[in-house]
Amino acid sequence: MTTHGNGAASSDRDPTAIRAIAVTVDDVVTALEATRRSGRRTVLRITPPFSGRMRARLHRPTGDEATDAVHVDPADLVSNPPPYPDPDETADRLRAADEYTTDRHHERHAAAVEEWRAAVRRGIVDAVALPTADGPHRVAVKRLG
Repeated sequence: MTTHGNGAASSDRDPTAIRAIAVTVDDVVTALEATRRSGRRTVLRITPPFSGRMRARLHRPTGDEATDAVHVDPADLVSNPPPYPDPDETADRLRAADEYTTDRHHERHAAAVEEWRAAVRRGIVDAVALPTADGPHRVAVKRLG
């Protein structure tokens, strides 16, 4: 058994010990939406010590973190994630149909976002490959909420 620089046994820090991750459905939706809307990466983070069943929580990496945590891209947790609705495209469709008003634009775009969120919720996968130093490690995905 090897140890890491902090003296912890590698079994506590080895993500291949994970057999399943539990994710809150809303965390997956929020992480994917935040990434798509802002362009800033938002992930589901799994922090050591690692064991068979782990919880993945919403996290926005800063880029300067030195950690053994595993970051899961929310797009990897969704089968064929749909493109995020673009407000300009919604406005263009309304204008093309000669139906544009500010209120109608807001209502149609809000409805499109809700449809997108529902599609993401329905598309959460049953398994995902976690990135590890030894390559991808496949684990089950358990939905919460």
